[in-house]
Amino acid sequence: MPRRDTSDGASARRDTLERTARTPRRRNRRSEGPVTIDPAPVRPWRLWLVWGVGVAAYMLSVTNRTSLSAVGVDAAVRFDADASTLSMFAVIQLFVYGAMQIPVGVLLDRFGARPIITIGMFLMAAGQLVMAFAPDVGTAIVARILLGAGDAAIFPSVLRVVAVWFPTRQAPFMVQLTGIVGQSGQLLAILPIAALLHATSWTVAFGTLAGLGVLFTVLTFAVIRNRPPGRDADVSVDTKTGAIRAVTSSADLRQGFTESWAHPATRLAFWSHFTTPFSGTAFVLLWGFPFLTVGEGLTPAMASLVFSVYVVAGMVIGPVIGALSSRHPMRRSRMLVLPIIAVQVVAWLAVILWPGPAPLWLLFALALALSTGGPASMIGFDHARTHNPSHRLSTATGIVNVGGFLAALLAILFIGIAMDALGAGTPDTYSLEAFRLAFLTQLPLWALGAGFIVFERKRTRVHLGLDEPRRRRKRDAHDERDAPRHD
Repeated sequence: MPRRDTSDGASARRDTLERTARTPRRRNRRSEGPVTIDPAPVRPWRLWLVWGVGVAAYMLSVTNRTSLSAVGVDAAVRFDADASTLSMFAVIQLFVYGAMQIPVGVLLDRFGARPIITIGMFLMAAGQLVMAFAPDVGTAIVARILLGAGDAAIFPSVLRVVAVWFPTRQAPFMVQLTGIVGQSGQLLAILPIAALLHATSWTVAFGTLAGLGVLFTVLTFAVIRNRPPGRDADVSVDTKTGAIRAVTSSADLRQGFTESWAHPATRLAFWSHFTTPFSGTAFVLLWGFPFLTVGEGLTPAMASLVFSVYVVAGMVIGPVIGALSSRHPMRRSRMLVLPIIAVQVVAWLAVILWPGPAPLWLLFALALALSTGGPASMIGFDHARTHNPSHRLSTATGIVNVGGFLAALLAILFIGIAMDALGAGTPDTYSLEAFRLAFLTQLPLWALGAGFIVFERKRTRVHLGLDEPRRRRKRDAHDERDAPRHD
């Protein structure tokens, strides 16, 4: 019997299968459940170009965020600002950043990453341009508001780019890599920006940052796309599984917020993120450089080296803490979060109680201790991811992210108020003793956060059925005590 030529049929079937694999699976519009889809194939050069522009934009946003860290004394002189007023620059910036987290998430779900990251870069460029020519405190505060609003849009947008463009198996690694590369922007704020300001002028330094912001406004709009070619569905990402899902319904934001906060694990995540990173943020964002140069008497170059230890150590420690968090999910608080808080407290007390200026090795140890705060704060997002369903995960993540910035702005404000109260509100009156007493205002924040971590950890374990409620334990013990004994 002659064989039939099936090559055309086989080819047609292969073409059909390939088209089916490339086409996202959809459900009926009435369906409420999410639909898992796979990323469309993307040429490697385009994939890395989109990510490269996004992560470079994030690096610039970190540079802008910390641009006052190495020039805090110059800012105090330029605006004739006391310590409380100088604190307000960072406090207002962080407040706007935190307040914008949930709205930015909603806008990303609605419009995608490209317009949001572009608008964010434009706002940061505008903020730095205003800062470059600001003649007084009021104008400088407007600049920091613009900067905080723009900064709030960048990191969530880049995370969305990673989740939508990269295959599921690569997304977790790319998120870690994005964070590590982006945080290196702190080094640009500490070294080149400070050197440029001292070599030229305030206007030139901040005008340069504004120019870079304009450049990346154009680059992000020209290069970044909401989704790879061939995909026409709006998507969100389940960070618990890494699956990319087509959005077929929207949840009520208020209900999502209430349900997220009602879960004790979300509150545990909030307080974990509240307590671990704030001291390092306050140190790097505003008060660390004046403390090291004026208080401890270091040269600007040596103070920059201490800052560099903080940044590089955080980049090294981050993957280690992430691996331990993944390996021991039920012991994150006791094994990682609470010990890291204790390490930060001990390091600060050692510096504060040291007779006279602290030796350089102790300041390096302080930077190393503070560098653990940022990676440890990511454990809060692990809690949110583990214990919240995908339909309210973004809301829970926004709640958690607010915690760290709330604590940081409180720490910055408390330190500034304490400096003024101690009569050391201007650079001419800064002193080591005043700085040491002012940094003690961090202790109540650590105590508050650690207390709530212990409390919410117990409630989370009860909620998950890992522990029994205290009342039940007491009742069981009472019943056992009153039960008749049979000898």
